[in-house]
Amino acid sequence: MARVKAGDTINIHYTGKLEDGTVFDSSEGGAPLEFKVGGGEFLKGLEEGVIGMGVGDEKTIRIPAEEGYGIHTKEKVFEFGRDKAPENFNPEIGQELQMYRADGMPITVKVIGKTEKAFTMDCNHPLAGKNLVFDIKLEEIGV
Repeated sequence: MARVKAGDTINIHYTGKLEDGTVFDSSEGGAPLEFKVGGGEFLKGLEEGVIGMGVGDEKTIRIPAEEGYGIHTKEKVFEFGRDKAPENFNPEIGQELQMYRADGMPITVKVIGKTEKAFTMDCNHPLAGKNLVFDIKLEEIGV
């Protein structure tokens, strides 16, 4: 039976969970996820974890935060002065917004606080600092 190796394009069904069992993403009920193994499109731990699997195999892959979306860093939390905000800009705490870095690249930020003078924004990935658990089933190799 064929086994997954680097360079193969594969289809998997997956459920991504946090350690407490909270599901953050899943392909169940939809199309399987297709990607090239070792192509750097997805988390390294997930790409490495499918190597050696055969069609129909199921596996649980655990990815520590450092190898997932990274550690939550204070450097990615910043103050955005109300004086720099557009008129009538008043997002709620917990709301996610798209802003633009100095180089013009879009980033998603989450409002985590606000005062009379500024908003506190966090541009860490929402899953930064979280250990991830993926339950996967290999559907196809060499699509």
